[in-house]
Formats: sequence, structure tokens, C-alpha cells
Amino acid sequence: MLDAIQTGDHNGLQLIWITPIRALAKEICLASERAIKGLGLNWRVEVRSGDTTTTQRKKQWENPPQILITTPESIHVMLATKGNHGFFKGLKAVVVDEWHELVGSKRGVQTELLLARFKFLFPALRVWGISATIGNMQEAIEVLHGCKYSEAVCIVADIYKKIDVVSIIPAEVEKYPWAGHLGIRMLHQVLPIIHRYKSTLIFTNTRAQCEIWYQQLLEADIELAGQIAMHHGSISKDLREWVEDALYDGRLKAVVCTSSLDLGVDFRPVEAIVQIGSPKGVARFIQRAGRSGHQPGADSHIYFVPTHSLELIEAAALRTSIENQELEERIPYIRSFDVLIQYLMTLAVAEGFHPDQVYGEIKSTFCFRDITDEDWYQTLDFLQYGGKSLAAYDEYQKITIEDGLFKVTDRHIAQRHRLSIGTIVSDAMLNVAYTRGKRLGSIEEYFISQLEPGDAFWFAGRPLELVRVKDMTAQVKDTKKLNARIPSYMGGRLPLSSQMSEVLRMKMNQFLEGRAEELELQALIPLLETQQQRSLVPSLHEFLVEYFHSDEGFHLMFYPFEGRNVHEGLAALIAKRLSRHKPITFSLAMNDYGFELLSDRKIDVEKLVTTDLFQTKNLMDDIQASINAVEMARRKFRDIAMISGLIFQGFPGKQKRERHLQSSAQLLFNVFHEYESDNLLYLQTYEEVRTFQLEEARMRRALERILSQTMVIKILERPSPFSFPLLVDRLREKLTSERLEDRIKRMTMELEKS
Repeated sequence: MLDAIQTGDHNGLQLIWITPIRALAKEICLASERAIKGLGLNWRVEVRSGDTTTTQRKKQWENPPQILITTPESIHVMLATKGNHGFFKGLKAVVVDEWHELVGSKRGVQTELLLARFKFLFPALRVWGISATIGNMQEAIEVLHGCKYSEAVCIVADIYKKIDVVSIIPAEVEKYPWAGHLGIRMLHQVLPIIHRYKSTLIFTNTRAQCEIWYQQLLEADIELAGQIAMHHGSISKDLREWVEDALYDGRLKAVVCTSSLDLGVDFRPVEAIVQIGSPKGVARFIQRAGRSGHQPGADSHIYFVPTHSLELIEAAALRTSIENQELEERIPYIRSFDVLIQYLMTLAVAEGFHPDQVYGEIKSTFCFRDITDEDWYQTLDFLQYGGKSLAAYDEYQKITIEDGLFKVTDRHIAQRHRLSIGTIVSDAMLNVAYTRGKRLGSIEEYFISQLEPGDAFWFAGRPLELVRVKDMTAQVKDTKKLNARIPSYMGGRLPLSSQMSEVLRMKMNQFLEGRAEELELQALIPLLETQQQRSLVPSLHEFLVEYFHSDEGFHLMFYPFEGRNVHEGLAALIAKRLSRHKPITFSLAMNDYGFELLSDRKIDVEKLVTTDLFQTKNLMDDIQASINAVEMARRKFRDIAMISGLIFQGFPGKQKRERHLQSSAQLLFNVFHEYESDNLLYLQTYEEVRTFQLEEARMRRALERILSQTMVIKILERPSPFSFPLLVDRLREKLTSERLEDRIKRMTMELEKS
């Protein structure tokens, strides 16, 4: 880069800046322009993302800027364009921003393959990674630089950033907590925080929660009208950009947002952060806290608002982890053949590729360093004719070989591939627009499918009535109906991280040792004392099991405190192993603290619940038998099939319905299952289910820990404070919110009296 500056070589693209989110691109662009002006360079900085218009893209291609800020997906789209070598020929450096966010995803694999290509084309290329601190920093460096990671230099900023964590303690801490209500009840404790600071970001964990808080704040304080806004991924681009500009200029008092604003965005007017509910991870909490005090030497202020009482323990755990600088690891993907197939198709669509040359590039990456010759030949076979099982179908014969060059000659195949580039796979989205045509944003198809024309729902801060669904668009009109539903979004519940779960167990042990010094733990003393009286607060060396009878049946409660994802697998595993001793059927429920097995038959707990249930021997066989891993794999295969190009999502405005995509994926899965069980994509599906959905490694560690503890079985006459949230979670699925709240009040009163 310095050579280019000194020689005055300003022609063509010099630097690519890769960022994971579009909101960050605009800020980087402004910062780069200020730096260029200071250096006296006549350089252009431009952004290329999914929001860039076709006209802008064409101009960039014909006259490249010196600095291009883009996303992994957009770069791959450019790689799929003929003549791309001329566009990239002057490239001197690549900067990968927010690498900690990319390293644990398939977008990170995309970036690895991209860098391997650029390093081959431009041997003198400089690669920079910018990252927040993560638990496995050395591995993150290795993933970024591949086989040359030993040459990498790690520069750590010697700047201490003080993070002031303040928990908002509810006026009354309930002894019997339940998830979901306490946040809004504490709204009036949040309002003074908003008024105290120049500008505040209010982070929620879900889009639904974001909509609720925005509306409730407006109703609670009419003076905030015109001073607060909302920002999440389903809101239209124009509205998002308006909110970002207004926030940057200091025109907004507060913005209620989701993770759409938690990555590296520099809004200097922001003086404080409010986190609604536990973020379930230390790194995520620090990231959000860093959006305030975004100046050298300034402190970050973050206020933690629990959505139920037990989350106060998580607040204390977060503060301790921050003080000790203990952060989560990001697990990198390995052997992601769906991404590899997509990448090779990208090369084939452009100028084509020679397998022998590209193979070396692939093996230089962290993801594919262990790829074998057999794996490689199977991948090439898949590209040519779909592998052994699909060879008879013309649809899967996409590659033409000319003098050893693998290329795509069919224009329609090339077009379909360019439209499918990317690794972010989500449920089908519907546009939300007024009947007259104005677009408001997008929403997941599965939510709209639950509504009838005439039903109302909240969106973009206003109640809307559904008129009809037409051409992947939910047509709406304004309404004054008060019974509007709150949209729900997939993935709405964040799992508790392993780091958080460990510190959480330590905090409860502090209470037992009489060291509940933190305000959060002091506030929870009545709850923990009630738990100790009626059951047990387990020490670090104890594993608590509770058993009691109610009108619903016989409840068996386990408390590993390992997070919802791990508990989902453990619940199914223990239920399966118990049923081998005694034929019995269980209903399962779980949260971040424990899981419940509910049956209609009495269980001899003392006899059946032993440490044998938690043995790691034959773990994966038992898991697969207990949770039907085949069915989980079928659902997972849809994502892999879409990324690898096995199924096509459809053209813009004519996307295939979710059920059609799923049925196509299941058909292909069944073919591989029956006729080609060694298929790389088929095997990858099971591997991803084990690693990322079931968290096999973490589950195994949890079982080993439980085996080292003393199992304490408590036979109760009535539910304990720890069991209460699990009971409520199951009720929530059966009752409306009004009926649920009334039922919980009655349950709480009964427990308080007893």
C-alpha cells in the first residue's frame, strides 16, 4: 500500500475492505474518506453490497474505486463475473473487519477461499484482520491466514476500555420467576436513563421484543415522539439508513434495536446502552457495550434490564467475566463442502479453473487443509454430473471440460448460480407493503402464514391489518385494532454460552459460601433462600435433581446450568435411557438452567435416576436414537443443498415457497441416504448437526462434569423457584398471554401461601 502511495499509482482497485454487515460499511466509507483527505490522495471510496443499485455496480466495474468496502457475498459475485481479473489486477491489500464474527460461520469459509484465490493471483498481497478479543485468538489468526499463519503478526491495542455495568434491580424480585414479562414492567426504570443521556441504544434480543419496546416507550412517554426510532433487519433499507444518519448526527434520543447495530458501528453521540434481557454471551455483551463512549479514553456505560429474576445472576456473571477478560471461543467450520462446491462453481461461471492449480489453493486454507485426494475427486465428480446418485439427471450436469479447464457454458446455469451466491440461509421472507405499493420491510413467511385476512399485527412501530398475500408480498393497511399480534421470528432464543454457564454456577456457589456481595446476588437472596428451603441451591460439587407431582403429572427436573441447546439434547438422551429401564413416555421442556421430563406415570426416582444415565459411553448412538438425528439432518440438509446449488430458490420476485424447497431437499437427502451414504454433503449434514446443533463436544463435557459431582435428589411437595420457569414455558404454548398471566398469578399465590 505504501509503495502504491509513494509512486502515485492511483489507478484501479488498491484495497478491499470486507465487513460482515452493511450498516458498518457506510461508517467505514466516511472514515476512509477522512483519512484519504488527510493524506492528500485523490482516491475514491465506494461501497458494494446487496443494497448497491445495478447502475452503481456497472459504474464500479467500468471504473473501479481505489478502495472498495464490501461483504463476502458481494466479492464472490464479482469473482463470478467474466473479466474479473482486470478489475482486481491492481489489488495491494485486503482488510477483513470484525473477523471474530466471521470466523465461526460459513461466511468465514467464503472469506478463506477468497483470500486463497487473491494470494495466488497476487503473491505480494497484504492481508489484515481486525477483531475484537475472542477466547481462541490464535486459532482465529490461523483460520484467517491459512497455511501461512506462522508468518502472521498479532498487534494488540494497549488501550484499556472501562465498561461500567449497572443492573437495573426491580422494585420487587419475585421468588418464583418466569421468563418474558419483567422487562416491560421495568420500563419506567428505563425512561430516566434515556432522559439522562444525550443518546441511548436499547438492545433487544429479538425483533419482536424490539417492536414491543418501541411501542411501549412511546405510550409511556408521549414526549419521546419524533425522538426515538427502531432499527432491525426486517425494516426497509431506506428507513434503516435514515435511523443510522439521524443517530450519527445526534438527532435521536434513543433507538430500540437488535444485533443489526451491535457490530463496530461508531455513533459518537451515543452515551449509554440499555440491554433488555440477557445476551447469553460475554462477547456479545461487550460488543454492545462498546457502542457507547466510542471515543479514546471514554468509558462505556451499559445498563442490564432482566426479563426475569434469575437473569440477575447472569448480570453478575457478565461483570465477572468482563473483569477477568474471559471470552467465548468461536468454533470455525471445517470441511464445508457445500461452500467449496459453490466457490468452484463461481470460478467455473467466470473464466473457468484448472483443478490441479485450484487444489493447492484449497488445501492452503484452514477449512480444507485436511481434504484428501478422494474428497477432491468426489467434489469434481459432483460438479460434473451430480455424483453417483444423480448422474442420470441432466439438471445436475453443470460443468463442461475443455482441455482440462472446468467451466460453465450454459448461460441459464450461470445466471442461476450468480443469484444463489451466499451462505446465509433463512426461512422465506415476505415483503410487507401497503396495498398502494409503499414497501415497509420484510417478515418471515411462517408468521404471516398463521394470520387470516383481517388479522392485525405490529410492524415498523405501527399496527397493520393483513389484506392479502400476493406474489411473496403481505399487503397491509393501517388499522386501529388493539388486539394486534407481535411478529415472532425464528431463532428468537439465544443459547447460554459455555463461558456464561460456568461463571453462573460459580455465582450460585458464592451465595452458599456467604459471599453474595454483588447487588444482583443480594437482590436474589430471598429467591435463593426459598430455593434452599424447599429444595437445594447446588454447590459446584453437587448436581440437583427434583421430583414432584402436580395435576399435570409427575415432574422430573434436572439442573446442569449448561444452556438451552445442551439441555435439549440432554433431555432427549436421559428420557431415552430412562425408558429402557421402564417403558414410559415423557414430555420435554428446557431452559438455560435445566430441563424437565414430565410423565403421567409415577417413577421410582431413587432406583432409576443414577449416574449411569449420564455415562458418555455410546453417547452419539444414544443421541441419534433419542432425538431422531435423521430428521434433524433432513432439515439441516435443506441449507446445505441450497448453498451447494442442489436446489434453486427461484428468481427475484418469484422465489419458491419454503415447503417446496424443503420437499426437494428431503427427496435428495433420501436418495443419498439410500444410494450414496458416502456422499460428502450427506456426511457433512450429520457432522454439522453434531457439532453446531447438538453441541456434541459441550454435551460430552457437561456429562463428564455431572459424573464427577454428587447427585442430590430432592422429593418435593410443590414446585421450587428453579422449576417454576420450566412449568411456565410449557404453559405458554397452551394459553393466550392474558390467560397465562392470570394462571401464573394464581400459581404464585398458592406457592407463596404454602
